Amino acid sequence: IIDGISRQVALPRCRNCGRYQRPPWTKAEPESRELLGLCLKRIKGIGKDVRLVDASFIWTEEHSMRIRVKITVQKEVAAQSVLQQTLVVEFQIVNQQCEECQKSFTPHAWSSIVQVRQKVPHRRTLIMLEQLILKNDAHAKVLSLKQTPEGLDFHFGQRSHAQRFSDFVGSCVPQSVKNSKSLISHDASSNSYQYKYTILCELCPVCSDDVVYVPKGHSSRLNGAAPLLLCHKVTN
Repeated sequence: IIDGISRQVALPRCRNCGRYQRPPWTKAEPESRELLGLCLKRIKGIGKDVRLVDASFIWTEEHSMRIRVKITVQKEVAAQSVLQQTLVVEFQIVNQQCEECQKSFTPHAWSSIVQVRQKVPHRRTLIMLEQLILKNDAHAKVLSLKQTPEGLDFHFGQRSHAQRFSDFVGSCVPQSVKNSKSLISHDASSNSYQYKYTILCELCPVCSDDVVYVPKGHSSRLNGAAPLLLCHKVTN
């Protein structure tokens, strides 16, 4: 019953981000349920006649570029007679490049940019924001990152990814947002336009433990507040 089941299968993986081609390209940890399901979908010969009963990983050396899976299958060979057999399928990891990694190595591949700016002499807010981005995995769709004197530039392949990232920054730090776009190309025959979008996120310059001077004209609006105030907390 195992004659029609493939014993060796190629498993494409991106050498840069480590994702596997499902499709789409998917992140899977070694010996995880996601990776096992991805491998089982690539095995040919398992269907209605030959049913999969059990599957498990067999340990292989980490740098061998091979994944071995032991599977157990069943098939009904006669009336009320079921035959069960076990075999090992070997997956050869083939290095490729996913579409997003290909774009990251190509100049002018990004279509949207998020410019995070804060006009202060220190970088305390940007350091805190960097930790929150890494903690929440908000940088998953970032193609490239560029540092500027007043902040950071995040490049994205799609406008929706840039907008989602801008919303995340706004949920962490008070900001003012400005949107703009510039025309890159225009096809007159198909009447199609290609733009590059820019989202400017200007962060609040006041940080925690900052001493703030309130001008006379504004102190009356704050119910007669003192001209010098200490910022205790910054919230959105």
